[in-house]
Amino acid sequence: MRKLLDGHATFRREYVAGARDFLRTLASEHQSPSAMYIGCSDSRVVPELLTTSAPGELFVVRNIANAAPPLQDRDASVGAALDYAIEVLHVEHVIVCGHYGCGGVKAVLDGHHALRRHPSLHEWLDHLAPPILASRLALVDPEEQWRAAVEANVVQQLANLSTFASVRGHLESGKLQLHGWVYDLHTGGVSVYDEAGERFVDARSLG
Repeated sequence: MRKLLDGHATFRREYVAGARDFLRTLASEHQSPSAMYIGCSDSRVVPELLTTSAPGELFVVRNIANAAPPLQDRDASVGAALDYAIEVLHVEHVIVCGHYGCGGVKAVLDGHHALRRHPSLHEWLDHLAPPILASRLALVDPEEQWRAAVEANVVQQLANLSTFASVRGHLESGKLQLHGWVYDLHTGGVSVYDEAGERFVDARSLG
């Protein structure tokens, strides 16, 4: 904890001191992010860092394995944030970002039976099971299965978003776009879902 408090002191000394006008503006105006980011809670994946975003630019929701449960699910936390981002903040983009090497996805691949002693975590991972387990059927290599499962999970979460009326309405009016990303911890690169080709492509190829 001392390290975190010392880090905060550094933040105030080195960042706040030079950004007082910017921070005052942020505090006095209504937030207006352009994008909502739904990502994994993994401590190695920091959305503001990998997108070089300043405070106020991203509306962020993070949870185990970047899940976005569908409208009918009893866990409404992501849905509440989604409705707020779209209907109140009027974001123009919603990004679901997974990452290769995701422990939550791997637990589902492995059956996550060992997690039964952690009931909340076990229940949460049940959201992810169908697409992840289906993704491994055509693959033999465990690492390839894991990568494919991470990608399949992102695609499924995008589909789940479309169960919300706010998402469907804004998609139909052209006011909203959905994006699927996968972050690679080894390279620092992002792959983006190409809906037409039903595959993930290197973000750099998009220009």
